[in-house]
Amino acid sequence: MRERYIERCDHPAAALYLFLVTVADVEGLSYYSDAALTRRLSMSVGRLDQARSDLVRHGLIAYQRPIYQVLALDVPQPVAARELDAEAIRLRIGQLRAALGRAP
Repeated sequence: MRERYIERCDHPAAALYLFLVTVADVEGLSYYSDAALTRRLSMSVGRLDQARSDLVRHGLIAYQRPIYQVLALDVPQPVAARELDAEAIRLRIGQLRAALGRAP
């Protein structure tokens, strides 16, 4: 959610992605046919094709008929930690209290 992958998808693509995530094995693989997917997701074959293409284009799945693979999402890079001395910590706490309307 933090990387906003889902916002790149329309509703049918999001529904397909959620379904694939739910049914995938430990390696992200699933083998549902187009007929089974259109039936379970209540969408036309054309809409399924478009949803699948969108997910492939966004790098969320790989597809080679009849196998889908949900791909690993990029891991956000951690913010570099830095040490603060005691005075810097007191200053930050004071700023937070002021922002919250609390006395120091």
